[in-house]
Amino acid sequence: MQYKWVLFDADETLFHFDAFQGLQLMFSRFDVDFSRQDFAHYQKVNQPLWVDYQDGKLTAQELQNIRFTEWAQKLTVSTQELNSSFLSAMADICQLLPGAQELIDSLTGRVNMGIITNGFTELQSVRLQKVGLVDRFSPLVISEEVGIAKPDVGIFNHALSLMGNPDKSSVLMVGDNPHSDILGGINAGIHTCWLNSNGAEKPHDINPHYQVSTLCELREILSCKQSA
Repeated sequence: MQYKWVLFDADETLFHFDAFQGLQLMFSRFDVDFSRQDFAHYQKVNQPLWVDYQDGKLTAQELQNIRFTEWAQKLTVSTQELNSSFLSAMADICQLLPGAQELIDSLTGRVNMGIITNGFTELQSVRLQKVGLVDRFSPLVISEEVGIAKPDVGIFNHALSLMGNPDKSSVLMVGDNPHSDILGGINAGIHTCWLNSNGAEKPHDINPHYQVSTLCELREILSCKQSA
């Protein structure tokens, strides 16, 4: 089956997302030496918030504000200022994952490519512009703008609508998160590919159409599919 559309997650699928490095850079701009211990404490707050966000229990703005409440009080700045500074720092350090550029180049002109991300608006376009890929992806579907986060089928249906409602069997969703990306894609009725870079155990109730450990491996699969 030849795919006409390939949809990508962003963080840890196309882009390396080193939150600790980004926070270190951000806090250095506030004259704070942000340590691994600080990061561990931050993650205790941050990670459950992301679960609630994906489950529809929190808005994007609530997540962004709550995760920086403690630091905002320490530094006597607003949570919004810290969140914007963090996203700016993440844009400054952004890098494509190994094999991403080659994969994108190999698909350009052969299939349509889009992005569905639970990341935040303030980071997405800036990051794509920085790596010279802003014109390669359409649609760029951002949960913060849609008001629905993966794995909710609604965000996938929104993307499919923007794509002109193609045959679902011609659409492949690629992502690193088996729950938000893969289960969400499966529930939306499209094909899925799990980028399992760390060799994690597959959840027993989630069955992607493909599983790869690198984007180079995915490029080989899609090359065969497109030439079949």
